[in-house]
Amino acid sequence: MIGMIPIDLDINTLRCFKEVAETRNFTKAGNNIGLTQAGVSTKIRRLEDRLDAKVFNRTSKNLSLTYEGNILLDHARRILSAHDEAVRQLTEPKTSGLLRVGLIDYFLPELLPGILNRFGKQYPNIHLDVQTELGIGLIPAFEKGELDLVVSGIEGSQRNYRVLTEEPLIWVISHNTESSIPETLPLVLQPSPCSFKKIAIENLDKVNRKWKIVFTGTSTASIQTAVQAGMGLSVLPKGALKEGLKEAPPHLELPELPMFTMVLFMDEKKKNEVGDFFISYLEAEIEKLSL
Repeated sequence: MIGMIPIDLDINTLRCFKEVAETRNFTKAGNNIGLTQAGVSTKIRRLEDRLDAKVFNRTSKNLSLTYEGNILLDHARRILSAHDEAVRQLTEPKTSGLLRVGLIDYFLPELLPGILNRFGKQYPNIHLDVQTELGIGLIPAFEKGELDLVVSGIEGSQRNYRVLTEEPLIWVISHNTESSIPETLPLVLQPSPCSFKKIAIENLDKVNRKWKIVFTGTSTASIQTAVQAGMGLSVLPKGALKEGLKEAPPHLELPELPMFTMVLFMDEKKKNEVGDFFISYLEAEIEKLSL
């Protein structure tokens, strides 16, 4: 029709649609492309609104493509393949080198592997040597020159830093937890001097809630597993929520928790192109999460 305004579909939306179509799972698709489940849902809803057509049939247990969705998937695969090949040929980076990166254990634990994998594919000549652990050991290693950059909490550091993101801290419980919890709260926490442990205990003490530590884990994964199993509740960044976990509902009357600031430490005297590529990529991935 003359005068009809063309509909443009952006590459990120098509990539999101393709991942959902192939995984049949919003959470898995989000992990693959660095989006939260809510972010994936928003993109698919906007896509359907833009096309004025449903691309997925959704039930409580199943997700399947509609007739229109199957047509779109065929086109999306070909468009993305051509797009990615063009980008690869025209922008293949010449930069190479080693970058030693320290990442605090609870920095986007469900999304980080996918982010690092995609960085490796985009910059194949940059060798990432990644170390993850509690923040306790990262800063000393950085100060000794064993790490080139560190992503961590501020933890009272006097060093110069660059804020990457802020995330709400939440009380996390098992998805199977019933509507009530014991009067003496069973806590699943990381060892001292973990700031989350300090925040949990201080905020409970302020409101005179009784508590006891039932499990001490040395990694986010161990904390998540213990909470999933119903051993108790914990304090984690909202980005650490995964299948089998949920945020404690308001009726449990747990104290409100502060925001957690994630920062980047890097020696400005040792800045180089390799580090700049990684930092720019990381910031872009974090920005995608807020869309």
